[in-house]
Amino acid sequence: MAEGDGVADQDICIRLDGTATEGDISALRNWLEREKPLDDLLGHGRVRMRVRPATDVGPAADGSGAPMGTSTEIVIAVTSAGATVVFQELLEQVKRGVLAWQANRRRVENGEPPQGRVEPVNRDDR
Repeated sequence: MAEGDGVADQDICIRLDGTATEGDISALRNWLEREKPLDDLLGHGRVRMRVRPATDVGPAADGSGAPMGTSTEIVIAVTSAGATVVFQELLEQVKRGVLAWQANRRRVENGEPPQGRVEPVNRDDR
């Protein structure tokens, strides 16, 4: 494994845009928990997933000071038991999972699904 390919002190953060509801957050989390191989990593305690208040939700574009976007985000963290997880591969798996959830939501619900951002977050920057 090349330097930088393994586990860094990073989490994966998933944020949906302002059209997302709490139901979307919950549905996406449930979807990701069933995605292979993420399901295997979760089951073996190599990663953990949690929902938390968003850390960078900014003020509304209208200047009202009300937060824009969802007030929660999904965080996937590699645990010490997952020290051999290749972070970049995990990041790509999560991105594919979010895209699959969006495609499924288009089939089962009216309207476009919320857009999502999937990005690595340094634990020291939180």
